[in-house]
Amino acid sequence: MIDSEVTARAWLRNLPEYDAMADERLDLFVSLLVEENARQNLVSAASLDEVWRRHIADSAQLLAHVPRETSPWLDLGTGAGFPGIVAAILRPQMDVVMVEERARRCDWLRAAIAALDLPRACVSSTKLERLESFSAAVISARAFAPLERLLSLSARFSTDATIWLLPKGRSAADELGAIGAWRHAFHVEPSLTDSQAGIITGHLLGAAPGAGKSRKEKRA
Repeated sequence: MIDSEVTARAWLRNLPEYDAMADERLDLFVSLLVEENARQNLVSAASLDEVWRRHIADSAQLLAHVPRETSPWLDLGTGAGFPGIVAAILRPQMDVVMVEERARRCDWLRAAIAALDLPRACVSSTKLERLESFSAAVISARAFAPLERLLSLSARFSTDATIWLLPKGRSAADELGAIGAWRHAFHVEPSLTDSQAGIITGHLLGAAPGAGKSRKEKRA
């Protein structure tokens, strides 16, 4: 279990993607985050005391579920760039599309991407409903929306091979058990940074038979 800043940094250094450039970029990203958080609330101020565990390692652990050379990665409601920018730093050869509708956050994210020299990462400053459809190899969302609504909004970006990575905290198992409108091969993986948290991962297979029908149609 990653339970401190020390163990978080040590765990990161043992990742196969971690090298001198990743180390430099992550340090810079944390500095940019702390500086900007004084101007706009990107993350809770208290979480900055454990930024490497709560945000960096928490995002980086998702890469264990994604084979190398997988691309593109779609990160929904990226906020301060978690996990999108962390994924782009650790796998700079991967295309990463981050969706964020708040203009000030988008401005900062674009400035951070430029400062970090991540040409294959980009930010789409729009509501997800307005984003043009494309086939994503990975779809992630960290505190974006309840699972049922998240799937309804983003299923059009998914194929049978798309890897979904949805950190859900303590609600992971409950949310997964409550979805009935979708066929899926999802399961819950334990989080490495929070013993009470889970990550929903796997593949979405499509709408369940009859999911779009009204109750009257179903009775008929």
